[in-house]
Amino acid sequence: MDINILASMLHNTFIFATPIMLAALGGLFSERSGVVNIGLEGLMVMGAFSAAIFTLFGAEWGLGAFAPWFAILVAVLMGILFSLPHAVASISFKADQVVSGVALNFLAAGLSIFLVKSIFSGRGQTPTLSGLEKITIPVLSDIPFFGRVLFTAYPTTYIAFAIVAIIFYVVYKTSFGLRLRSVGEHPKAADTMGIKVLRMRYIGVMLSGALAAFGGALYPLTFSGNFSHNTISGQGFMALAALIFGKWHPTGAMGAALFFGFANALAITGQSFGLTNYVPQEFLFMFPYLITIIALASFVGRAVAPSALGTPYDKSGR
Repeated sequence: MDINILASMLHNTFIFATPIMLAALGGLFSERSGVVNIGLEGLMVMGAFSAAIFTLFGAEWGLGAFAPWFAILVAVLMGILFSLPHAVASISFKADQVVSGVALNFLAAGLSIFLVKSIFSGRGQTPTLSGLEKITIPVLSDIPFFGRVLFTAYPTTYIAFAIVAIIFYVVYKTSFGLRLRSVGEHPKAADTMGIKVLRMRYIGVMLSGALAAFGGALYPLTFSGNFSHNTISGQGFMALAALIFGKWHPTGAMGAALFFGFANALAITGQSFGLTNYVPQEFLFMFPYLITIIALASFVGRAVAPSALGTPYDKSGR
C-alpha cells in the first residue's frame, strides 16, 4: 500500500470518528443515568439540520468565519431542546424508552426535511455552505507521515478528544459523576441518600442531546457541505454501538468510535488502492454497517450495562 494512501486513510479515520465519538459520549450520559437513548440518530439529524441552516443564516448576517461556530452552538441548544420529549416520555411518564427513542428518530427525519422544503421553496436539501476549515499545527505538521495524520485536522477533532478527557474526569472523579452513575445503577439507594433521581436523569438525557447534536453538526460542516435526507444515515446507531462496544466508558467509546471511523475511512479510500477491482463498490459502503453488526454480535454479551438501564424509576415503589 502506498504510504500516502495509508496516511490519508488514517487521517480520514479521525475525521469520521469524531462525530461518532461525540454522539457516543452523549449517549454515555443518558445511559449511565439509566435512560436508554435509541434517539441518538434523531438528535444527530437535528444537529446536522441546525448547523446547516444557521451556517447559511450566519453568513447572511455577516458572521463570516464565525458562522460555523455559531451554528454549532445553535445545534447544541437544539439538541438539548429536542431531547426533552424523550426525557419527558421516558422519565416523567415512564414510557417505553426504546419506543420513545425510535419515535424521536422518525420525528427528526420528517421534521428536518419538512423544514428544509419550507425554507428553501420545496428543495430537498440546503444550498452548499462554507463549513469549518482544517488547521495545521506549525512544525509538528511537517513531521513525515504523522504530521499529515495527526497535526492537520479540523479543530473539532481536537475538541472531541479534549471532551473525552473532561467527561472521564467528570464521570469518575466528581460528585456529579458519582450521582449520575448511582441513579443508573441503584436509583432507590441513591434516592435514599437524597439524590434527585429524576433530575439527574433529565440532566443526563439533555447532555446526551447536546453532544449528539454537536456530532451531527459536523457532517454538513466537514463532510457533505449541505443537509439533505441522507446526511445522517445510520451514524447515530453506530454511536450507540460504539457506546455498548466501549462498555459505557468514555475511553472505551472513543476507541470504538475510532474503530468505526477506520471502517468508514477504509470504505471511502478503498477505491484509491484498487479494492473495487475485487469487491463491488456497494459492498465497500456496506462495510462500516457490517462491522457495526459484527461488533455488537461479538461483544455485546460481554458488556455489562448499568443495572437500572431502561427501568423507569417509581419513587412510590421505594
